Amino acid sequence: MKNNSIKTVVATGIGAALFVIIGLFVNIPLFSNTSISLQYAVQALFAVIFGPIAGFFIGFIGHMVKDMFAGYGIWWSWVLPSALVGFGIGLLKNRLQVEKGIFGKKDIIIFNVFQVLVNILAWALVAPIGDILIYSEPANKVFTQGFIAALSNSLTIGVGATILLAVYAKTRTQSGSLTKD
Repeated sequence: MKNNSIKTVVATGIGAALFVIIGLFVNIPLFSNTSISLQYAVQALFAVIFGPIAGFFIGFIGHMVKDMFAGYGIWWSWVLPSALVGFGIGLLKNRLQVEKGIFGKKDIIIFNVFQVLVNILAWALVAPIGDILIYSEPANKVFTQGFIAALSNSLTIGVGATILLAVYAKTRTQSGSLTKD
């Protein structure tokens, strides 16, 4: 148990650092401070491997620090959805078996249906409501931003994290695949 806790803390630190670096230096602007954010593919990979707590804190710490470095202040209404995406996808840790080298078509479908639902909840609902309640932003603007963020993050995770998870699973030894000569 203690070893897993240490792994989770280390993975959270590395994941949050990657979230910040990728978020600051690798993004493609789309609409009004909304961009294709490749860090969510990495967050999803870490969340599936290390679970919902790691996924949550990678998103929370990573997004908060990224906002601090970006210079526009911390947008809590977007930090929380990043954390929720990591938490939600992390719930798949025990459902998917990437650690055992298994990530087939059925797993890919389950992963992607689930991550799309999590992204819609986080970005098309939580983020806009937070923007309205915390920052008094206009509803039409923030719901458009939220929808675009949900769509772009779903596509980014759908392509990027699916590839990362498939590659990661191939590096794992499938149980029963080793035989004694």
